[in-house]
Amino acid sequence: MGAGPRRPLPEDCVAALPSETHAVLLRGEAAEAWPRAAVLRGELRGEPVWSRALPPGSRPELPLLPDGFAAPRPPFYTELPGLRLRALALGHEHAVGLGAAGEVYGWGGGRHGQLGHGSVESEQRPRVVEALCGVPVRAVAAGGGDLYVWGWNESGQLALPSRAVAEERAQDGDGGAGPEDPPLPGEPPGAAFISIQAFPALLDLPQEPAVAAVSCGSRHTAVVTRGGELYTWGWGKYGQLGHRGRASSDRPQRVEQLRAEGLRAQEVVCGPWNTFVCVLQQ
Repeated sequence: MGAGPRRPLPEDCVAALPSETHAVLLRGEAAEAWPRAAVLRGELRGEPVWSRALPPGSRPELPLLPDGFAAPRPPFYTELPGLRLRALALGHEHAVGLGAAGEVYGWGGGRHGQLGHGSVESEQRPRVVEALCGVPVRAVAAGGGDLYVWGWNESGQLALPSRAVAEERAQDGDGGAGPEDPPLPGEPPGAAFISIQAFPALLDLPQEPAVAAVSCGSRHTAVVTRGGELYTWGWGKYGQLGHRGRASSDRPQRVEQLRAEGLRAQEVVCGPWNTFVCVLQQ
């Protein structure tokens, strides 16, 4: 867990939204897109590849901008006429928005069921996730202490039964299972493996703790509970789950090292193949 050294952002930059090719920066009274390499070198010279003026004194929460949203890759800006969002999360192919009344919208690519509409079809415009109507969602990742998941489950990242994880356990023998995930000899014949979950499913964590924060990586997931514990699951090839091994898991497991060192998790952010957590000493 951690990150390598990098140059600081420009002094007039108040927020940044990076991708593998570009970064959108809030600077002064404008949102600007610059090549990622130039941002990392601290060499913002000439003109940005894209810019949009902001109303005087406004400080939007990226990726949201007035009347639309920014993305750190072309076309950089998309209008959302008539739609008021208080939060927005961008995936690689899709977006999930939280409306002013707590309603959830999903749009973009849907081939892995990630939009939550009960199908694998794409949506060009924001569409309400009907399965969550009436649920008091407070963030696009967690609502009321409950966690809803949907989309691709190829590596168990939704904490639903995964064929790939079962095969890995069978090949490894003990599977590198954690203390709360005892080793299995393999799932029984005819097990109901789930590769695509196309509508929201309520996820129960061990001991049913309330969820305070969640983050998704390329193929793994991490949550912080209101009690300050960190749970992770999904693809573990690069040790991103923090369970002292590289085994994958389709079951939430508590990161015991934090508990052993008396650390309380506050926030978590998943990169594609790594995990970053902010902690406090208990």
